[in-house]
Formats: sequence, C-alpha cells, structure tokens
Amino acid sequence: MDFAWLEVTTLAERPDRMPLTAAFDDPTVAPFLYQDPVSAALFAELVERHPQYTLLAVERDGGRAAAMVCTLPFAAGGTLPPGGYDAVLLAAAADTLAGRTGADVSALFATVRPDLRGRGVSGHLLGLARRNAARLGHPALFAPVRPTRKHLHPQLSLERYVARRRPDGTAEDPWLRVHERAGGRFVAVAPHSMTITADLARWREWTGLPFDRPGPVAVSGALGPVLCDPERDVATYVEANAWYRHDL
Repeated sequence: MDFAWLEVTTLAERPDRMPLTAAFDDPTVAPFLYQDPVSAALFAELVERHPQYTLLAVERDGGRAAAMVCTLPFAAGGTLPPGGYDAVLLAAAADTLAGRTGADVSALFATVRPDLRGRGVSGHLLGLARRNAARLGHPALFAPVRPTRKHLHPQLSLERYVARRRPDGTAEDPWLRVHERAGGRFVAVAPHSMTITADLARWREWTGLPFDRPGPVAVSGALGPVLCDPERDVATYVEANAWYRHDL
C-alpha cells in the first residue's frame, strides 16, 4: 500500500509539531478512559522528555495531523509488569527522574484520525515504530495492547478474547491482528493495566448511568465491568490489556 501521501517523523526531528499531539479528538473513546490518574499525571510530560520515541504522521498536502504512535523507554527488569500501561509510565518516570533511559521500550498509545481509518495507516505506523525502536538500540518492542473490540464482549476474560480467531487463523480483533501481522506475539495478560477510581457523582457524569446499586456495572466502552460501592460512594474500573512482544 502506498503511503507517500504521509510524512512521518519523530518529535525529535520535528519539535515544532509537538502541538499536533493534541490534535486527535476521538469521539469513539468513552470519556472515563481519559481519567486514569497515572496517565493524566505523567503521559504528556514523558512524551515531551523523550521526543525521539514518538512518531507523528501528517498529510503532505496541508500538513494536517493524521496519526501518531507514542512509545517510551522503561526498565522491565526481565519480567513484563502486570500493571501494564500504568506500570510502564511509572517506570519511565522513575528512570527520567534518575537521569537514565530504560533498556526496554513499550508502545503505549496509537491513534489514527477517524476519517483515515480502514486504510492501513495503523499497520504502517506500527511498522515504523518497530524500526524506530530498533534504531534506538532496543532488541524488542513491547506493547500492553487494548483490543479495539473487546468492549463488545465484556463478559469474556482477556485470555479467551485474545484466543478468538477468524477462519484464516488470524486474530479476530482488528488491533490484535495488526500487531500479529507486524510480527508481534501475545506473551501475557497485564491484569491491572489501568485503574480508574472516582466518586459516584463523577461516574454518573462520565457515563449517564445511575450507579446506585452495589456490584458490577456494565459501562459502554469498558472492557469489563465497573465495580460500584454506593456505601462508600466510590466505583473502580480495572482494565486488563494484552502484552505483545515484537522482536526486532
């Protein structure tokens, strides 16, 4: 597929494009997913501190932001953390504060402008992210992958969902399929990759649901239930992601 209409650079190569990282408004993302406190506190700052790890694609005709893949260096310590996304951010922040760069690298965020989806852009950017990680000296690219259609099957465990296959043997989930076609392989579940806890008023604001009964609540866009505790006026969402490894 021809992607000559895209120009892809790292933010280190084009620091003037840093403002474009905020140009990806995705109406399909549930509002509560932006409320992970670890991500809110660390993600943007770490992207700025490690600009050579983020790839930004713009349209050559007009310079409009088209897609982005953010990766970050971290130290896995020989074992992929069960904390997944949040754990990578915390490890990357600790390394940054100590003035060192982790030996490992993880893809954390990928997005394609909604009107450009279905054209192979995500796979193209993932391939370039693999090359960029290799260029930076990493032997593998890891990713705590959030399957794009798992929210349609919240009752399934992530292990069972990852195992779902199409007749041709490829992953049923489109984003898992992109990773596998690029050379990634599933290695483990990150059972608490992201945790969001808030009072019930905020959950009602985010979801439009009453949150007035104890127990699991099915929320649109969630990969599993949100646990509601009216007595303590709190609800918690713990999301599992699928660790993939791309040997470079």
